[in-house]
Amino acid sequence: QVQLVESGGGLVQPGGSLRLSCTASGSILSIYVLGWYRQAPGNERESVANVTYGGVTNYADSVKGRFTISRDNVKNTVYLQMNSLKPEDTAVYYCSAKTIVPPNYWGQGTQVTVSA
Repeated sequence: QVQLVESGGGLVQPGGSLRLSCTASGSILSIYVLGWYRQAPGNERESVANVTYGGVTNYADSVKGRFTISRDNVKNTVYLQMNSLKPEDTAVYYCSAKTIVPPNYWGQGTQVTVSA
């Protein structure tokens, strides 16, 4: 069992920055991938970025060069640093954890709104 708690969402102007945090608890040694997804109203949930326990990262094309995902294995925390934010980035952002044994786990989501 894994529990995920997210923080860091909010309202920011275009071109601004936010850093999202997600801390995992429970069976943390079973987690091999941590990631971030987002979902805008009327859209399907899409992958934004993920990072393995060993530090291998992947990004959606839409955020490459602007977002950075990282994890602290001591603090059991994954971060998403979001720079040069655009209105198109507005969505609910969800933390995800993939474990050796399914199912995957999800946080409750945190709202990111990019608007003037």
